[in-house]
Amino acid sequence: MSMQDPLGDMLTRIRNGLRARKDMVPAPASRNRERVLDVLQREGYIRGYERVELGNNKAELRIFLKYFEGDPAIRSIDRVSKPGRRIYAGVRDLPRVANGLGISIVSTPKGVLSDAEAREGNVGGEVLCTVF
Repeated sequence: MSMQDPLGDMLTRIRNGLRARKDMVPAPASRNRERVLDVLQREGYIRGYERVELGNNKAELRIFLKYFEGDPAIRSIDRVSKPGRRIYAGVRDLPRVANGLGISIVSTPKGVLSDAEAREGNVGGEVLCTVF
């Protein structure tokens, strides 16, 4: 059976790993997932990730989760745009998460960016998820 929402699956793996207090969670690799993880790492929500080749033309991402004084760095991570209903926003309409304390991750013509980077680059796009 094929996966309908690969990015949503990765976000759920991260959410479940944080609740279970895991240090690392695995996820199947894709370029889109790696770009989202780049934004999460740049913004300080995860310690990092690594791509591991499994052979047979398959790869896995190992996502290293971050905790601060025993609490997860990510309080909530939610998918906004879904395969059945895409959500697009112009640069003026990009959502602010928790009054600016969280971030939105946006897929733009300039790549996958946080909402602050998209505003700075004056581009809008598809709102992939919100993180707080």
